[in-house]
Parts: sequence; C-alpha cells; structure tokens
Amino acid sequence: MTSLPDRRLLPERAIESLSEYVAAAGGQALAKALTIAPERIIADVKRSGLRGRGGGGFSTGVKWASVAHDPCPTKYIVCNGAEGEPGTFKDRYLMRKNPYQLLEGISIAAYAINAKKAFLGIKKSFEKEYEAVSRALAEMSARGVLGPTPIEIVRGPEDYLFGEEKALLEVIEGGDALPREADMPPYVKGLFVADPAELNPAVVNNVETLCNVPHIVLRGVDWFRSVGTKDSPGTMVFTLTGDVERPGIYELPMGTPLRTLIENHGGGITSGRPLKAVFSGVANAVIMPSALDTPLDFGSMQGIGSGLGSGGFIIYDDSNCVLQIAYRFSEFLFVESCFQCIACKSGTNQATSALRKLIDGTGSGADVELVLAGARSAPRANRCYLPVEASLLIPSIVLNFLPEFVRHYDRGCQGCREAVTPKLADFDESTGKFTYANTTAAADVAGWFG
Repeated sequence: MTSLPDRRLLPERAIESLSEYVAAAGGQALAKALTIAPERIIADVKRSGLRGRGGGGFSTGVKWASVAHDPCPTKYIVCNGAEGEPGTFKDRYLMRKNPYQLLEGISIAAYAINAKKAFLGIKKSFEKEYEAVSRALAEMSARGVLGPTPIEIVRGPEDYLFGEEKALLEVIEGGDALPREADMPPYVKGLFVADPAELNPAVVNNVETLCNVPHIVLRGVDWFRSVGTKDSPGTMVFTLTGDVERPGIYELPMGTPLRTLIENHGGGITSGRPLKAVFSGVANAVIMPSALDTPLDFGSMQGIGSGLGSGGFIIYDDSNCVLQIAYRFSEFLFVESCFQCIACKSGTNQATSALRKLIDGTGSGADVELVLAGARSAPRANRCYLPVEASLLIPSIVLNFLPEFVRHYDRGCQGCREAVTPKLADFDESTGKFTYANTTAAADVAGWFG
C-alpha cells in the first residue's frame, strides 16, 4: 500500500499490543474526553463535519446529539462491524490494523451520550478481526483505560442484512438478522425496549466513523478539517477491487478524484484495457468513464447521480458483459433479502429472473422492461434498504448500456466473460490480493425466480 502523508487511521503496520498503541499516543484522547463536558465533545464532533463512513454520510455529531438530548435515561452505543457489501473491506482492515483506536472511539462516543452500554457487532466468520478486537478489549479492560461504559462484542451471522442497523439491533437482542417492521430508526427506538414510553435510543456508527473520533478529540477540529473538502472533511479509507493492477485498501483525503484512486494508487486498468464501468458497492448508480474526474466526496458523487457509499469501488474493463454484472448484483440483493415483505419477493425477484432469461438467450425486449419495472417497483412497503439499492443500481445499468442488452435479445451471452459477485472474504497485505467469498450460485436459487 502506498505510504501517504495524510494517513490518519491506517498505520504502516498493524498495532498488536496496548503498549505499542500507548507509545503512539493511544488512550490520550479518551483520557482528555473524560475531563470535558459531554456536550462539548458532541459540539466538537459536529463542528468537525465528520460524516458517517458506512454509506449514508449522515452527520455524526447530529446523530449523537439527538440521542444525548433524548429524555429517556437509558441509551446505547452500537458499532456496526458487520461489513458485507460487495467491494468493501475497509472496516475489517481497520479492525485488523488498529483495534485499539476503534475501542477508544466507542468509549468516547459512549461517554458523550451517557450510554449504559456499548456493543460491537461483528460476523462470526470474521475470525482475524474478532481475534484482534477481543485481544485489544481484554488488554484495555485489564489496564482500566476504557472508561466507565462496558463494551460487549456480539458475533452474528454471515447475512448481509446483519449490517442493516435495525437487523443488527435484533441480533444484539438475541434474535435473527431480520429488519424490524417499525419504521423508527435506532436513534428513536433502540435496544431492549420493554415499555413503549422508554424507547432506549441507540447511536449506530460504523467502524471507520468511530475510528476518527479519538483523533478529533486529541488533535482538534481544525486538524481534522485540514484535509478533505468543506462538504466532506477528513480522509476516507477506500477499497479498490476488480480490473485494476493494484487492488487494495487506500486512505486518501476526501475530495481526491476517482481517477487518482484508480490510476495513481490502483495502477490503472489491468493490461491497459479501456474502462467500462465503476460501481461504488451495490447501493448506487453505475459510474461511467466520463465521470472519472469526480471528487470522492458525498456531494460531488451525488452530483453525478451516484454516491460515495462506504468507499468500495469495483472496476470493470471493456471485456466484461454488463448483463452478467447486473445479474450478479441483482441476484445478490435478492438472495440476501429477508423475504419478510413484497418488495424483494416480487420486485427484485422479477428483475433477477428477467436478467437470467436475457443471459440464457430466452429473453427479449419485454424482459428488459420487466427488469426495469421490477427494480423500480421494489421499494414499496419495504422494511430495509435492499430494495432501494436495487431500484438505484439496476435501472442505471440498463439505461447506460441499453445497446448491449439489445444484442442479447433471443441469443443470450455468446462467449461473454462470466462475472462473479465481488463479495470479499479476505485480503493478503503481502500480495495485495483479495479473496472472493463463495456466493449463492444461480442454480441454487433458480426455484425462487418466476
């Protein structure tokens, strides 16, 4: 990984002991925070402009303030470490490289909102991350450097929905990773609610967001805002996968052009082939080559009709078939659904089934219309955001590559490169290579379609 003067969250090598962390000024932020009024900490986080790094980009300070000012006496902090979106690995990497800064950030957040308890949700399959965080938690607890709020690690299922904040709360309470029917977000209705008058609100932040907190408290608002943009201050940790020479995980100032990430840090497109498309996870519209100079900040990415997401960028060169790509993404969103509501069972199902027909050679223009209608109709009476993701992503692929869809009418894929779902299982820092997870094959879910 390229060494960056602006690197803030990712150390050059993994910090593997509390002594190493303390030698690098670790723990000083929490010690300082405990001498400051919680209201001032929240005000500083607001002024820093720190926005959520999990996809939504919501103001962290505003979210904290809404819970801190809630009259309910019982509040919680939840760290979402259940990263599972295709093309993203940064939270897992942060937990491996420096679990101590994450725990310090959780502790500061808990103090700021007067939380009764803090939870870190992490998948059972994340063995390396769990080992790192649990070791750090034991060390910091033994040394008494975590503050007054207890922190519990909750291990959950492999389901993508485990990372959906309402489903995450369900798992913490001992249930399945199923989004709640109630439309109230966690900062309104949180954990262990027994009395409707006491909703126990919870702040849910992802790993990268909370890793920034100790640095803001220790070094100050101006330091944090000294890189990045006015709209999106600070750095962001980006995951770069697909058809690039140097896939990897890169921390860059917000506002860095997408082209710089791909060409300067990623080494450009593999074998010098032309770029075909870029995807920021599976929750935003496709990014076309003409938009490569777009700054990587929340406002600019929204300005081109897409989004920054959680900073995971999947690169495809011109040897790829967009129908294969669209199918893999649509299939992922359908298979990972909770099937509690009609949105996925009908809308995303219809889109996925029609894409399969186009690939197999039994589809026509009517099936393209079914793809569009299914994806666009998905977000109705939905419990979670998955159908919305399908409605943003799939139509954008069809509309930007319609001639390629037309070429598949009644003939299907003819020697097309088979796409894989870019769900990342591991990253080998020594080789700079990602391992892709096994995902549900089309044959395994074919009976669900139609």
